[in-house]
Amino acid sequence: MHYWVRADSTDFGGTLPQPRSGHTAVNVGKSKVVVFGGLVDKKFLSDIAVYDAENKIWFQPECTGNGSDGQVGPSPRAFHVSVALDCHMFVFGGRSGSKRLGDFWVLDTDIWQWSELTSFGDLPSPRDFAAASPIGSRKIVMYGGWDGKKWLSDVYVLDTISLEWTELSISSSLPPPRCGHTATMVEKRLLAFGGRGGGGPIMGDLWALKGLIEEENETPAWTQLKLPGHSPSPRCGHTMTSGGHYLLLFGGHGTGGWLSRYDIYYNDCVVLDRVSVQWKRLPTSNEPPPARAYHSMTCIGSRSLLFGGFDGKTTFGDLWWLVPEDDPIAKRLPASSPESPPEGKDVSASGTSFKSGLKENQKEEFPIEELQKRLEISISPSTPELGIIDESDDTEFIELSSRLTGERVSAKEEVTHQVLRDHWKRSSPTAIPLRELGPLLRDYHRLISRHHLYDSLSVEYRHSGQQSYRFYHIKAASQLRMDDVPKLLTEYKQLLSS
Repeated sequence: MHYWVRADSTDFGGTLPQPRSGHTAVNVGKSKVVVFGGLVDKKFLSDIAVYDAENKIWFQPECTGNGSDGQVGPSPRAFHVSVALDCHMFVFGGRSGSKRLGDFWVLDTDIWQWSELTSFGDLPSPRDFAAASPIGSRKIVMYGGWDGKKWLSDVYVLDTISLEWTELSISSSLPPPRCGHTATMVEKRLLAFGGRGGGGPIMGDLWALKGLIEEENETPAWTQLKLPGHSPSPRCGHTMTSGGHYLLLFGGHGTGGWLSRYDIYYNDCVVLDRVSVQWKRLPTSNEPPPARAYHSMTCIGSRSLLFGGFDGKTTFGDLWWLVPEDDPIAKRLPASSPESPPEGKDVSASGTSFKSGLKENQKEEFPIEELQKRLEISISPSTPELGIIDESDDTEFIELSSRLTGERVSAKEEVTHQVLRDHWKRSSPTAIPLRELGPLLRDYHRLISRHHLYDSLSVEYRHSGQQSYRFYHIKAASQLRMDDVPKLLTEYKQLLSS
């Protein structure tokens, strides 16, 4: 189990960084986090703020340096990329006003000195919303972005010793061009997730790029990965933080709605477990931070530090810890009963801790619940405390069956109940009214309980290669996301056919 704890005055000394979004924050050395740039109230920033974890203090170093135009450091910017190698932080591109930038800088954090670098080779075009990651201790890989006219799908590798850029020649099928995605090196592969693509759609696909390690002598090629588990909804402006055997995805921005499209900002935590190779929801037992995108998340030991971001209206300057339950920071929280979680919170199917299993569970804002409020439609609870309700006790299920047959249905008329199931089996996701989601989810629970013994139920991926029931732990239809409904209906139809 993990806990969200808002940082307070006892956590830090010094001057905290001002609110911002579109900034970067990187781990330098073993105990420092360096925050650079960003945007607040239409003002682009160029300041440096450093958190020294050993001394628990924030400070703003007096940097020296000399750029090509005589400036000390990079011009104000946001939506750039920053990568740390040893004690150096490399910065490329970004945006200032409406101008995309293509300059390249390095900050030596031992002496706090900026240097503008003159590189050569296949120079990348100016861009913002790209993503980059270190390759070992010498190279950097950068993928995608937006140049002001088009979404990009190019991949560049920089040798930080020779300062030579190389554009990878990739003969395989390419992911759609994108910006606002994440790109993270995991051993020998670059994993890219999400982003906004050509024509504007927000994506939720995961791709792996091989051929980045010279010693492997592999031909560069992309492969789309379709992993089991509870995959994140499509989004951009999220973070993907590496922590041991898992990658932690938090927040981001997406769109929702059936009748009309509207913006959604997320505050969910989804884990890509490298051991079991599947997506899992991170169990958190208290209220998460407000939803946001274009924030930063950095790992400091077993803790993660969230800073800043934007939710469409507000630019945040708050700092939050995400800590395991045995962390001293977690002890600041008031005791709460796990048997009585707040409304809108998923319940884990197991009490197993994050380190031993990372059972699927998370807290987030649910678009269906939001749409329910907008349309003033009541969606009934599904299965209270996951107790299975029989058809004879499911009033809404009986009423829907009666409506379809045109006559009053007895609670025991199994043939007529099958009429409703056949109706859902023939339906497409967009054809199911919001009011039917509660009864549908309850019947989904019933069918699972009748097909399998309780002690064999699992929300995880099965060794047989067949994906199991991703929504069994969902208590209420209002907890479903918009893109959950087609997946739920697919699993429901499979249950009817089995």
